[in-house]
Amino acid sequence: MSEGVRRSPWRSALSLAVMATLLAACSQSADTGRPISAPSSGPPSASTRPAGITKVLTIVLENHGVAAVEAGMPELMKLATTYGRTSHYSATTHPSLPNYLDLVGGSTFGVKGDTPPAAHPIHGPSVFDLAITSGHTARTYAEAMPAACWLENDGPYAVRHNPWTYFSDDASRRACQVDDVPLGDPTTGALHDDIANGTLGNISFVVPDVCNDAHDCPLATADAWVAGWTSQALQGPDWRAGRLAVVVTFDEAEVSGENTVLTVVVAPGLHGAVADAALTHQSWTRWMSDLVGAAAPGDAARAQSLGAAFGL
Repeated sequence: MSEGVRRSPWRSALSLAVMATLLAACSQSADTGRPISAPSSGPPSASTRPAGITKVLTIVLENHGVAAVEAGMPELMKLATTYGRTSHYSATTHPSLPNYLDLVGGSTFGVKGDTPPAAHPIHGPSVFDLAITSGHTARTYAEAMPAACWLENDGPYAVRHNPWTYFSDDASRRACQVDDVPLGDPTTGALHDDIANGTLGNISFVVPDVCNDAHDCPLATADAWVAGWTSQALQGPDWRAGRLAVVVTFDEAEVSGENTVLTVVVAPGLHGAVADAALTHQSWTRWMSDLVGAAAPGDAARAQSLGAAFGL
């Protein structure tokens, strides 16, 4: 039985023995069926974890650590406190590109700069490719990208934030041409339509433009943008069916100080959960790999799963 459901008063004709039996049965049902309410000291236990997450929609923002996000993104913080957040999630390095490669490939591949794919052709599979080859689905939605799998910067589109474009094996490039698509806008286009139709991929990766990701514009701009898309996702059929989780994270923190970022996990059954485990971008990689039943790429096989840290 779910919490919050009131029972009718017991009729006085029932015997005390019958009352005791029914109360015991009800207590057992409530213990096994209530939604998660994770304590702030750690993630929910496996015995109470919500079931049914088969799709994860991930939005990656830019260049802000935990303190800045807590102060400047009130809508995102509402999601964090309502559903779930990390307390010790570390980005990989600086600048942007190695972090994105580590997210989707389990390695920085020795890349230290932000130059386009022509300078950094990556061999081997990304988690997107692993999803497809294991019979699942993956899609990247890149805002302001002029055409599918675009390999150069173009206005507010930054190719360094679109990691699938760097994976250069023939099969990966063909898949990128099909499923690394322009995002559209809140009323029309690929992301809007896939949310509305319940056709999000098992792995969906959202790349805002360099204003809406807080790279070139204030955190308030990114906060409003994320809130709009998250609201849509939480009204869509994937969420209503209980199969969708939404993740919001940051590629890296500010260059000075610790490279600790906030990662927010919105999922059915999470209620104020805080994952205190030491997590990294490869924890996301591991979760995505587990989600599609594939061996994690690169070094991510040794990482703790972000999903498991929340009992998902």
